Amino acid sequence: MRVRTTTLAALAASLLLAAAVQAQAPQSFRVISPIFGQLVAFAMPSHFAAVFENTRGGHYTREAVLKGETSERWTQMITVTGEKGMTLTPGSSPEMFAGTIAGGFKSACPDSFAARPLGETRFGRFEGFVAVIGCGRIDSGPTRHSETTLLITLKGTSDYYTIQWAERGPESDEPPVNDVSWQARLRDLSPIDLCPIMPGEAAPYPSCVNKS
Repeated sequence: MRVRTTTLAALAASLLLAAAVQAQAPQSFRVISPIFGQLVAFAMPSHFAAVFENTRGGHYTREAVLKGETSERWTQMITVTGEKGMTLTPGSSPEMFAGTIAGGFKSACPDSFAARPLGETRFGRFEGFVAVIGCGRIDSGPTRHSETTLLITLKGTSDYYTIQWAERGPESDEPPVNDVSWQARLRDLSPIDLCPIMPGEAAPYPSCVNKS
């Protein structure tokens, strides 16, 4: 009887531990957004909430931050952007587009900039490029801080898109671009897809949902 009781107690403890781990690991939901010529789909961690969305000319931006934070005061932000018709630009590529964005970071912090390319990749049949870029010291926001971003660029049929997961932290001589957490966040955002916008189709866009 004592052995059986001990076994049941151990099983109960294991179940409680598993439940605690599951509770600590935020669940994700699939976000599918029509942005210019295509649907952009990825997994959004459920502890993020959208706080800003804007289309200005051929540029689209949507920002999401941790629940309880704002677009001005945040520790983590997931940003989606679209650049209409950019595939028509001669010589454009996902890597060059990522380089342009990295150049903007570097101009903001020439003395503490760092970058780590994770390389070319494909999202379905679409070309992409992934890198981690950041500033060890930057003055935007309420206080001086570091800002590091997982940068994903995608070349669509006619438009370019980015998905960026940024994190702010204490200022430093170099941002933590080599931290293994960035690879984990790339997995957290997956699967990442670009889907066609089907005539007459509306949210939740079943043609793109069924790709996941």
